[in-house]
Amino acid sequence: MIAEWRERARCRPHVVDALLVAVTFALAILGSMSTPPVHGGEIHFNRTPSVPVLVLAAVACLALFWNRERPRTVAVVTTVCGTVIGAITAPLTPLLLGSVTVALYALATHTDRYTARTYSIAAALVLVVVSVAFGKDVSLAGPAIGLGAWVLLAGAIGDAVRSRRDYVAAVEARAELAERTREEEARHRVDEERMRIARELHDVVAHHMALANAQAGVASYLLSTRPDQAQQMLTQLAETTSSALRELKATVGLLRQSGDAEAPLEPAPGLDTLPGLVESFAGVGLSISVTIEGEPRPLSPGVDLTAYRIVQEALTNVAKHARTSSASVVLAYSRRSLRIRVIDEGRGGVPGETGYGLLGMRERAVSMGGRLFAGRRPEGGFEVSTELPLHTAEALRGTGEARTAGERTA
Repeated sequence: MIAEWRERARCRPHVVDALLVAVTFALAILGSMSTPPVHGGEIHFNRTPSVPVLVLAAVACLALFWNRERPRTVAVVTTVCGTVIGAITAPLTPLLLGSVTVALYALATHTDRYTARTYSIAAALVLVVVSVAFGKDVSLAGPAIGLGAWVLLAGAIGDAVRSRRDYVAAVEARAELAERTREEEARHRVDEERMRIARELHDVVAHHMALANAQAGVASYLLSTRPDQAQQMLTQLAETTSSALRELKATVGLLRQSGDAEAPLEPAPGLDTLPGLVESFAGVGLSISVTIEGEPRPLSPGVDLTAYRIVQEALTNVAKHARTSSASVVLAYSRRSLRIRVIDEGRGGVPGETGYGLLGMRERAVSMGGRLFAGRRPEGGFEVSTELPLHTAEALRGTGEARTAGERTA
């Protein structure tokens, strides 16, 4: 109920101001008719309102219409009117100073604390001095000081209201900022996940399609001259496409919703499946040698998958662009890192120079805290070199268990 009335008042400020002016002027009329209590006595309404007092009270009350736009001016006008009223009909009463208290309250809520304090103290001092000076009775000093406290109280209440409004606004701003930050972080994570899945799809499709294309070409060439070898090549082609479908299914399974059928839970490929990858290229006439330097160390699932995908993409580029029948893969283990080199001596185009192969490999390496270099070799050919951190502490539980419990992707 209170919130509803507050919302209505906020939507109709001029109506509120008009009611405030009417109430304040009515109180001023009562104040002009009353006699302040002396020594704890009662208030008596036994005076006839003075026309100058009523005119000054009307001016002070009408000035309240501008207390939102010009609070300083309104505070000065009401204080001056109160001072003149005090000189005419001293001693002053809180009823006569209703416009002053309202103006000082509005000033405190619409300006800063220093301004509110300065105007409130100045108004209180002036009104107390006028009330005592023109009251012609020493016994009225106490009520005059109380009157000054009443004026200061109006400014203090306004300052408290303004402080609370500022506090609520700051809390709402922080909440809005936190909500916006959470939304931006969520979008950032979604974008990162999309990029990761896009890299997976690129690597799977590029590798298997290039391999299938080469196998189909060899089978077509051998079909008329060597049917037995052509049949063997077609069998390998079927295995390649079947493997591609399985990996695509596993990767697309990452996009399933919680209510969809459960995605396959095959382990992510790693360097332990490197012999199968090397063997898959043998059918298209690419001979690959694998050299291991240093003592092999366990890898975290993310690094293991990244290393496999970089080797896979590099060898796929060799098969597509290098125009060579041989390539070499060097795995060099050190205490803290794994360095991978994929080297060919071909004379073809730069692998991946027109696609996303090199970009995807570089993004994979950076995402694991590593780095990747790719370029032509001075002695001929092309080399892809990457250095990845081992993260051995995460992998000491066992490579197989870690990969099964870790990332499920193609």
